[in-house]
Amino acid sequence: MKRRYDLVVLGGGTAGLIASLYAARVGARVALVERAEQPGGDCLFTGCVPSKSLIASVQRAHDMRTADGVGLEPSEPVVDFARVMERVREVIRRAGVRDTAEHLESEGVEVVRAFGRFVRPGVLAADGDELRFRAAIIATGSRPALPPIPGLAEADPLTNYTIFDLRELPAQLTVLGGGPIGCELGQAFARLGSRVEIVEAEPTLLPAEDREVGGAVGHALAGEGVGVHVGAPAIRVEPGDGGAGVLVTGERRIAYERLLVALGRRPTSDGIGLGNVGVELDERGFVKVDARLRTTGDHIWAAGDATGRMYFTHVAGHQGLTAMANALFRAHRSFDYSAVPRVTFTDPEVASIGMSEAEAHDRLGREPLVLRHDYAESDRALTAGTARGFAKLVTGRRGRLLGATLVAPAAGESIAELVALIRRGGTVAELSETIHAYPTYGEGPARAAERWWSERYLTPRGRRLLRPVLATLRMLDRPRGRP
Repeated sequence: MKRRYDLVVLGGGTAGLIASLYAARVGARVALVERAEQPGGDCLFTGCVPSKSLIASVQRAHDMRTADGVGLEPSEPVVDFARVMERVREVIRRAGVRDTAEHLESEGVEVVRAFGRFVRPGVLAADGDELRFRAAIIATGSRPALPPIPGLAEADPLTNYTIFDLRELPAQLTVLGGGPIGCELGQAFARLGSRVEIVEAEPTLLPAEDREVGGAVGHALAGEGVGVHVGAPAIRVEPGDGGAGVLVTGERRIAYERLLVALGRRPTSDGIGLGNVGVELDERGFVKVDARLRTTGDHIWAAGDATGRMYFTHVAGHQGLTAMANALFRAHRSFDYSAVPRVTFTDPEVASIGMSEAEAHDRLGREPLVLRHDYAESDRALTAGTARGFAKLVTGRRGRLLGATLVAPAAGESIAELVALIRRGGTVAELSETIHAYPTYGEGPARAAERWWSERYLTPRGRRLLRPVLATLRMLDRPRGRP
């Protein structure tokens, strides 16, 4: 059976869903090929939705334990882990309503439940059918990576793919990897009652963030009883029975009941016939794309995790739109990575955009101007009993915002304004002149921006320059007839 399409999308995660849905809405004949029972991808089933649902539950538990911080009697919550995980599954069901094959088909997308494979230029095979296409988008995503640590493969480790299948709370959970997933889930399970150890090979947690971030988050986690081991590369794993065992790092031996691995991603493009259509892979195995998300294959684009760039749902969605527009309409839209926010949903949250202080120094060849506000001085944070963290703005000497890092409550919400500012090449002066509601967490970056005026004018040199101006104005404004 042969069918013809304007666009065939291979993979039903965020990038594939967005690309196929909007292609159908503009009138294209589009097929979405997904081998899973239902589309939705990692974000819905094993990523953002379940993890943030779990974090919401554990935040309530933490609030009960720390209620004395706002003048209430604290209490130890009764944690029914199975009930918490059932709520996670219910949120997945509710959040996935618009990702179902039935909904997509009602919008005009033809959903093909099959494993898809390119067989020759312009043709993709799916369970015996040949789908002919004018353009195609590869959106096959990624999966958790398991590094070649001796004993790890035999240790039955958990990943974000399997941890939400647990029905009993591990008494002792060791997390291998101190990036966003490791920190988020490590804190969550500690708040549920597990004894948690986080092991990170780099000198700090969240090593991809500004150098201050890891220390701040590590301090917060340690304050909640999480064991934080940084600069501790794993040497081997000694598996025991039922998922238990020992993780060896240098001179440390860390026993665990369950081991969670959170050490990056690897592609899931094996066996889809990329060689048959001239699509090349990079040295990590991800699909090579240019700025317009074109692959090396004729009339084939790629989007989302398959490209190996920034494993975020919001990136995948925008890439899906970009690839769709370029594939269907021969547009020339490039994907801009310079204004992509990233958020780690620990408590406090971490949100960042653009260059860190160190990156700006390397790019500019000199020290950037860094403006800072501590949330210990934030009235909103004080009233809420959350007075910790900071807002850091990195600027050029003329005040253009180059990057920002927020470690604070609601940091993920507050970063949006800074994303828009960086995208349009705005300055911190504009941020400080924008009226922000009081008292809000969103004031934090604006209070940092106000320091721009202090750094520029409220200095000994600035006062010397302004002194003759003020003297002249006094003369001009002196009432007539008076000496």
